[in-house]
Amino acid sequence: MSTDPKNNAESFPNARTSSYDAELEREIEAALGGLSVEDLEGGSSAPKTASRGRQVRQGTIIRVHAGDVFVEFGPRSQGVCPLAQFLQSGDQQPPVVGSERGFVVERFDPYEGLSILSLEGAVQKADWGTLEIGQIVEARCTGMNKGGLEMEIAHHRAFMPAGQVDVRHVADISVFLGEKFPVQIVELNKEKERLVVSRKAVIAAERAEQREKLLAVLEVGQTRTATITSVQSYGAFADIGGVDGLIHVSDLAHERVKNPADVVKVGQVVQVRVLKIDDTQSPPKIGLGLKQLVADPGVAAMQSLEPGATVTGRVTKTMPFGAFVEIAPGVEGLVHISEISHDRIPTVESALRKDEVVTCKVLGVDGGKKRISLSIKALIEPPARPEPQAAGGAGGGKGPKADEGFGTAFSRRRGKDDAPAAPRAEDAALRRLRATWGSGKELKGGLS
Repeated sequence: MSTDPKNNAESFPNARTSSYDAELEREIEAALGGLSVEDLEGGSSAPKTASRGRQVRQGTIIRVHAGDVFVEFGPRSQGVCPLAQFLQSGDQQPPVVGSERGFVVERFDPYEGLSILSLEGAVQKADWGTLEIGQIVEARCTGMNKGGLEMEIAHHRAFMPAGQVDVRHVADISVFLGEKFPVQIVELNKEKERLVVSRKAVIAAERAEQREKLLAVLEVGQTRTATITSVQSYGAFADIGGVDGLIHVSDLAHERVKNPADVVKVGQVVQVRVLKIDDTQSPPKIGLGLKQLVADPGVAAMQSLEPGATVTGRVTKTMPFGAFVEIAPGVEGLVHISEISHDRIPTVESALRKDEVVTCKVLGVDGGKKRISLSIKALIEPPARPEPQAAGGAGGGKGPKADEGFGTAFSRRRGKDDAPAAPRAEDAALRRLRATWGSGKELKGGLS
């Protein structure tokens, strides 16, 4: 029987029987990195499987020496992992002896009697003979075509589709030419030398880990550093560390914002405040605010305004009831339609147009409701009214005098030579009028 571990590992799946002799079982375990037959047959101690068949085992760190970390999986199963993989994963210090970690079994070294391990999720130096689907290796971008990027791994050509470059759309993937970065193997055919890799999968795994850590400590009211990832008509999305939040257009600035692209740009780093967290969604919906961390210029402007002051502003909007005038950044006042002109106007647009610069008088300031009342006509001299015609004018001298009432003048015109008219004779109708309206007193209007 051959003792070559490779031959035994390759022949094992086709030669499995209901029982094995002790010597064959030891050879199989050696070839498979210390895994027992029970492990392969689905026993309770079977290791979990990484993406697409790569085996991940939980091991205990027993020693750190000369750039290597020695790991024990059981009494007869040990392995070694490069210390550099711990340091590149973000650990500032070597791993603690006695702690447990997940390790990927790359292969078994029969001469040393150890399994060659890699830290779960760590970037490894590419070796064509040990490449597997799901493995994360370092690759270099050597070219570009319509479909994506041409990569090089262990002196072999690989391909990365454009959709696998990043978790978000990249407009110009040529920025990766000549760069080295970690990728995950998603398709492998060594006979045809077909190798497809993904950078997106690596970034997605990192973001998932960051998201879990962030959501565990994220609270409303916190201030976070965010990177703008997308700008839409209704607001901007920002990455706060593994999860995106929305800055609504109303929370971008204190002044009115028509286009969010005028306030923020993709890739810009800003400070935001967490306004709300909706845990009922997956992933959670997070509302962010940008203006909440900036002083409101409108507050200071309103505090400096007093009724009676004269201000100059620009008409920002016309409505059926009046016009809004911006008198300071983010501060608007309302000119009611009745305060636009001394003359009666049919519509606001007939007297004012948008973006017109006008001078107004402040009528009132309501700081609580942030309302300012303005008037344009208050600064305009009212037009002169026509004088009443004098007696004896164009009317032929027949009009009443200014100092006499209508009743007196009427009575004067009825008489001759300015004599008062004769009183009405007493009759039944006059008596009824006196009883209803006079109450015993004489009535005016010629009835007395």
